[in-house]
Amino acid sequence: MPVSGLPPYDEGNIFARILRGEIPAKTVYQDEYALAFHDIAPQAAVHVLVIPKGPYVSVADFSAQAGADAVAGFWRAVAAVAHKLGLEQSGFRVLTNMGHDSGQEVPHFHVHIFGGQPLGPMLAPRR
Repeated sequence: MPVSGLPPYDEGNIFARILRGEIPAKTVYQDEYALAFHDIAPQAAVHVLVIPKGPYVSVADFSAQAGADAVAGFWRAVAAVAHKLGLEQSGFRVLTNMGHDSGQEVPHFHVHIFGGQPLGPMLAPRR
């Protein structure tokens, strides 16, 4: 059952199309739970997206709808990607956006992994 207030999953979104192999991606990691690939417009020296292999609109949808194995497998994949990219020693940031106010651009749950350089503060101070 969908999470109240969230739009239905759009099977035509770009990440769904990447999962189906309709659009190529520069893959970093893949297992039964997740696919990780380089962002096409990187905002850091390392900028990788990790998406679950299922029709989830957001982190709220994923948390409510995915089974325990899928949730654990997804977050283990995020950690495996950071390890594979050598980001554990220097540090990295994991970010997800949910909804309009956050700037979510693709309606498929995903996380961004940023690293490879000092990232600075998460948000600019409010004025």
